[in-house]
Amino acid sequence: MKRRPDLFRSCTLLLALWACDSTDDPANGGDADVFMPELTREELKDPETCKDCHPRHYREWRSSMHAYAAQDPVFLAMNRRGQEETGGELGDFCIGCHAPMAVLEGSTTDGLNLDEVPDHEKGITCYFCHNVVDVEGDHNNPLVLAGEDGLGDLTMRGGIDDPVRPAAHDVGYSEWHDRNSPKSSLMCGACHDIVTPAGVHLERTFEEYKESIFADPVGFETCSGCHMAGRRGVAADDPDSMVPSRTIHEHLWAGVDVALDEFPDKEAQRLAVECELANGTRTFSLEPNPLGEFVVTLETNAGHAQPSGAAQDRRMWLEFIAYDADDNILFQSGVVADDEIVDKPVDDPERDPNLWVFRERLFNADGEEVHMFWEAAPSDMYPNGTQGSVLPFTTDFTTPHSVSRTYIVPVLPARVTVQLKMRPMGLDVLDDLIDSGHLDPVIRDAMPTFSMRGTVMEWRQEDGFDPVMSPERNDLRCPDDYLCLLDPDGGYCDDEE
Repeated sequence: MKRRPDLFRSCTLLLALWACDSTDDPANGGDADVFMPELTREELKDPETCKDCHPRHYREWRSSMHAYAAQDPVFLAMNRRGQEETGGELGDFCIGCHAPMAVLEGSTTDGLNLDEVPDHEKGITCYFCHNVVDVEGDHNNPLVLAGEDGLGDLTMRGGIDDPVRPAAHDVGYSEWHDRNSPKSSLMCGACHDIVTPAGVHLERTFEEYKESIFADPVGFETCSGCHMAGRRGVAADDPDSMVPSRTIHEHLWAGVDVALDEFPDKEAQRLAVECELANGTRTFSLEPNPLGEFVVTLETNAGHAQPSGAAQDRRMWLEFIAYDADDNILFQSGVVADDEIVDKPVDDPERDPNLWVFRERLFNADGEEVHMFWEAAPSDMYPNGTQGSVLPFTTDFTTPHSVSRTYIVPVLPARVTVQLKMRPMGLDVLDDLIDSGHLDPVIRDAMPTFSMRGTVMEWRQEDGFDPVMSPERNDLRCPDDYLCLLDPDGGYCDDEE
């Protein structure tokens, strides 16, 4: 596409003119038709255009799972297999969320031809999000774009209530994009809540959020309040322009998923996820007694369950290890190698009988466990098509939202360590896709295991039998560590290093 290397210069000159004479601004009684945006719709659709005036926002987005959504090899494998096994009935169910502009533009109907789809229509793009003007539902991406055809227009909307109009495109305030407005959570949540064609509520992040103290009527926090941290800066990054410094928002949306093949700034993305996990979940306490019983209590302060999203694919578990005075292991549970399946089948002789795992399971219409979501269906045995155990979220200020488990060590240990582990997707699910020939085995080796640093705790016998309470701050420099990688000159790096 045609690039605009002189765009900053044009923006600066026109902004200066508007500062002196804003007769074409309808807010000042002018005629809105006088304004002629410099960029066309085709140019605005391409995130590469955005980076000219928004380099930091662009780099964060380019490193995010929003940008990766239609490149993710697991998504591609699962969509391809789903289309094959349903005879195409899956249609745009997956791609409608992973590349919404491609569906709106008619570039794809099922995501099987993504190699032919323009890059700027893949993933969740700047143009798609910043053109939303309405949300007509609470699941499966019911977002409505501006324009009579619902394909968007030349106005880019955001949460700034007094935006400065640049030369490139028109701008406008929108409650859907304002992190202080409950509407912004509906905009986020309606894409992060998925119901399958069979009626199985596959992802319930928004439903969980709506039941939490973070949502209305308490209104403790919005989705973007947690996942789009604010910092001071300019919305259009041009030192010569007249754009004032404001609170701008991070565009990484770190959760738990990470890129599994070649992708920009993978280290920064992983650090951001580690920060999110460390800040969202903790080991509340480790209570010992002289009989060798240890009660571990976990809780999350997230506005949803943990794990959330595709909880049938996630694997979160507790690692518990008891040592003697010579550091020999007396008892352990949840010690899983990086290439090892976490939750082994019941008939596997290496299955951990004491494993404390947080996940959901899918079942088909016959009540049999399945891995693939299009096979899931309600049944008499499993009316929701799912069953499992996840770390609960806070619904009010009085109801406990923690869970506990007692571990019994045959001999009183000298010390005990605990910490939560998390995998974005279970290796058993990947193995299923590999065995069917839809996923390259190399992707299995790329699936990370996160040690959730906010949950690390240790008890030592010499300290007595008082409960060990929630750990102090973890050793992550959040968000400075990952922002340093994304913006080395932005003042986030530790000058002493």
